[in-house]
Amino acid sequence: MSITQLPLQAIPTDPQQFMNQYGSALLNFVVTLLIFVISFLIIYAIVKPFLVKLTRRGLNTRDFPAAVVGLAASIAGIIALVGALTTAATIAGFGAVLTAFATISGALALAFGFAAQDLLANFVAGIFILKDKPFKTGDYIEWNGNSGIVREIEMRVTKLDSFDNELITVPNSDLASSVVTNPVANDTRRVSYDFGISYTDNIDRAQELILEEARSIEGVLSDPAPQAPVTDLGGSSVVITGRVWIDPNETGAAPVRAAFVKAVKQRFDAESIEMPYSHTELVGSIDINGSAGLSSSD
Repeated sequence: MSITQLPLQAIPTDPQQFMNQYGSALLNFVVTLLIFVISFLIIYAIVKPFLVKLTRRGLNTRDFPAAVVGLAASIAGIIALVGALTTAATIAGFGAVLTAFATISGALALAFGFAAQDLLANFVAGIFILKDKPFKTGDYIEWNGNSGIVREIEMRVTKLDSFDNELITVPNSDLASSVVTNPVANDTRRVSYDFGISYTDNIDRAQELILEEARSIEGVLSDPAPQAPVTDLGGSSVVITGRVWIDPNETGAAPVRAAFVKAVKQRFDAESIEMPYSHTELVGSIDINGSAGLSSSD
């Protein structure tokens, strides 16, 4: 029977008598506690640096981002702490402590797992985003009909700025499970626009004008060279697609497209090249008896 199991009145008040009865038990407790403390300090001092260093080296070898490496090193330190505690308790003979610790840890892990499913999903997705690098800070991306410029990639969410200067906060699991378009990931990007001309206009001349204006736009690359192929014969126009290439890290696609369209429209007007639009025309005749014969053409 230990000291804590005795009723208060059964504990001797005389120090000498107390030591005679419980001195051996007290000494054993102190020795056990010292063994636990010394074992813990030795194990923790050896295991933590080794485990943290091994974790950092392994992740750095695989080119993981610094944020992931730091987080993994912190988790490794926690694992070393728990391992040192349990090992020291085993050496000291604290079996009851280990049993209680295992029971409580299991219950907490189960409760945390159910309560933080979304949080864990976002956390894991953040690790993969940082590792796979489908986009980086400053990139313009599109996903699920949304778009924005990446401001910051965190472990749980990614923050973006819209073109209206609005902050967009997206859970990482949404980005990891969606098709993400990164128009600025490569060294060059193509910007295209369909120009329609009348069937009576000269196609070769229209192509020459489109290419001339394309070369005059600031930010348009000479290699690859601008193109203007005929891509469709529409209901009311011949479609010529103007294509230019830009460096997305130096030039924005939207300003180039806007300048390109404006320049070609003004040049077509100056050269009297018609840019028709879809319309419907009613044609037919009415006889003297009032019956009508009508048809429509686009």
